[in-house]
Amino acid sequence: MAKGGFPGMPGNMNNMMKQVQKMQKDMQKVQEEVEQRTVEASAGGGAIIVVASGKKEIKSITIKPDVVDPDDVEMLQDLIMAAVNESIRMAEEMVSKEMGKVTGGLNLPGGLF
Repeated sequence: MAKGGFPGMPGNMNNMMKQVQKMQKDMQKVQEEVEQRTVEASAGGGAIIVVASGKKEIKSITIKPDVVDPDDVEMLQDLIMAAVNESIRMAEEMVSKEMGKVTGGLNLPGGLF
């Protein structure tokens, strides 16, 4: 191997490859960290509270008893759906924000992390 890099690869390319490898490691570390974090969303003025992880998994749903009305199940369903959707949106935003710190604002496709 040529001194300072891969054969036929200029020094700049070798440095760029090292930077990409470091960014990949950093992204993996951040991904593992955000998967352990949670976000909390609510609906109906706190009547429904949903906690989701950075993996976009629902960890808990809390329903205040006074919002449970057997004559209006649709309202309860709507509140739960709203809180779940908001928690997932918040989890995606958290992951995106943390990854953005690593990638320096590079416009990487969402499937990369």
